[in-house]
Amino acid sequence: MDAALLEVREVTKRFPGVLANDKVSMSLESGEIVALLGENGAGKSTLMNVVYGLLSPDGGELYYEGHPVKVRSPRHAIDLGIGMVHQHFMLVEPLTVTENIVLGNEPTKIAGVIDFSTARKAVAEISKRYGLAVDPDAVIRDLSVGMQQRVEILKALYRGAKILILDEPTAVLTPQEVRELFKVVRSLVDEGLAVVFITHKLEEVMAVADRVVVMRDGRVVGEARPSETDMAGLARMMVGRDVVFRVEKKPSVRGETILEVDGLEVLDERRLEAVRGMSFDVCAGEVVALAGVSGNGQTELVEALTGLRRPAAGSVRLSGKDITHASARQSIEAGVSHVPEDRHRRGMVLEFDLAENMILGDHRLEPFSRHGVMKPTEIARVTEERVAAYDVRTPSIRVLGGALSGGNQQKLVLARELGRDPKLLIAAQPTRGLDVGAIEFVHQQILAERDSGKGVLLVSLELEEVQGLADRILVVYEGRIVKEFAAGEASDEDLGLYMTGGGGDKFAESTEVSVKGLGT
Repeated sequence: MDAALLEVREVTKRFPGVLANDKVSMSLESGEIVALLGENGAGKSTLMNVVYGLLSPDGGELYYEGHPVKVRSPRHAIDLGIGMVHQHFMLVEPLTVTENIVLGNEPTKIAGVIDFSTARKAVAEISKRYGLAVDPDAVIRDLSVGMQQRVEILKALYRGAKILILDEPTAVLTPQEVRELFKVVRSLVDEGLAVVFITHKLEEVMAVADRVVVMRDGRVVGEARPSETDMAGLARMMVGRDVVFRVEKKPSVRGETILEVDGLEVLDERRLEAVRGMSFDVCAGEVVALAGVSGNGQTELVEALTGLRRPAAGSVRLSGKDITHASARQSIEAGVSHVPEDRHRRGMVLEFDLAENMILGDHRLEPFSRHGVMKPTEIARVTEERVAAYDVRTPSIRVLGGALSGGNQQKLVLARELGRDPKLLIAAQPTRGLDVGAIEFVHQQILAERDSGKGVLLVSLELEEVQGLADRILVVYEGRIVKEFAAGEASDEDLGLYMTGGGGDKFAESTEVSVKGLGT
């Protein structure tokens, strides 16, 4: 038999207090997609970071095309033919697509001058060859997340990758972009590449993988082919128990109005109108979901509601109190908790430990401080309680936030925000990057907030999440609310139609009206 393209033999990787990989073995053949499936913190990304040269193993061996190798660095991995697209993209936003793709491997003229004409042609050719249409002259910061991901893939292909490692590649994509990514991945495999697809999303595994390797607690606990198993079986293997996929919720009991948004207009960084006269409300005891393709004003709306961006016009009231121009601190004090869509940028300080992150925004208040003096014992006690309650996997609350897996970072943020006992929870992409067991837990927490009489504003790109949690769905397109649906009233196709600017006469009519609560 021919040797596998890549073989991992009993690789072990330790961090202080954590055995991240425990004698892990797996293989990868040319022309196949292997899904590396597991819970947050199972060791998936750690293993691939070893393969890519970002981490050095403490034991075990790697074989590439049948030969033992010690991958010393990402540069060495790239030279071997191993490329990796990280969950958080490694692009230089002010540069163009071409400049990002050739960065570090620029074609040059005499005297080392960069030959941008040749670079642009090379990008256009590789883009055409692999069916990854991009504008070589577009600036990265102006591209959608899905297009930025294409650029990351083209970076690897430009450098001659035979193996492409995709780390949680769909975490920030819309359903349409996910389908497009799957087509791209399949076309790459048809060209003879091998793909490792790191994920926790079972439906994606079933749709795209040729083979599934399941990890739990740093070990490989099983392997299967999608044709020989089902989602329930994979979930059981992944988390060690049966998982409830269907969101079970009681009927909504709507109370008083918590949030009132009236004629809100918000500008983006380019001073263009991102939110265009939005009006809606959120009542106690209900989940109101905003459904829309990324980039249609959701981010700017959430920032305006949480004191991170000043509205250009309109008003925001919380339990009757005007908070239109409140700062982030004043918003928190008024009773707003915010689970941000970007946990690294808005949700935590990666250089702070878990205890420090747990009290962000509350550090001036009891029980964490008194008369300006911090109370370390009380901070540690509350942090330990919340870490345990929200199953944040960590050896110590003194571990730095940046050392946690993405899913555990998200659970830490959720623990802090719900620990405030808010009047209104604004949850933007609350399950982004979470595994199926953690998603089940987060959904239960959101519904518990709703059932306890809180108002919840959910912003999600996951239509399954929107449909499962929402009591009302507001569809957003180009900064406006264009349609409202009651729970169970719309199919995914109905939502998708309005999300992308369809909807015929009803769509045109709905852009002329404000949305002020179903039946009110």
